Amino acid sequence: MSSLVRSTLFFVANLGAGLPAARSAFLTEIVFRSTTAGFYGALTQAFRDVRPVWTGTAAGMVVLPVTTHLLEFVVHDWRGTERLGESIALSVGFTALSTSFNLYAMRRGALTVGDGSQSLWCDLRRVPRLLLDFSRIIVRGICRFA
Repeated sequence: MSSLVRSTLFFVANLGAGLPAARSAFLTEIVFRSTTAGFYGALTQAFRDVRPVWTGTAAGMVVLPVTTHLLEFVVHDWRGTERLGESIALSVGFTALSTSFNLYAMRRGALTVGDGSQSLWCDLRRVPRLLLDFSRIIVRGICRFA
């Protein structure tokens, strides 16, 4: 799912450079993310057990994104993605949201693999409630900050 969302972001960011550029960016991203998603998902899952929680969150929100977006930049630069800066910026924004949500969900036993995990179908049925609860936490945090 992440690969499809990110590829669409790259497509949209590059539409202004023409349909061939948008298609190329989309295909480059879908191949890159489809190849690396499992690895990064496993790392995110490993960060869920780090204590104190804030260190696992920091690692998941800093170390992982820096690594993946640097590699993403290299791959797209090599492929000649037209609007690389805009594309990477959108991807980084999506990473901030998706990684924090994935850590939140994984700490509650959803979207994991291995021992103690449920089926993807069971996890997907839990996602709407997890998204609602996650959104409430974000809104509360913004209100406290404001």
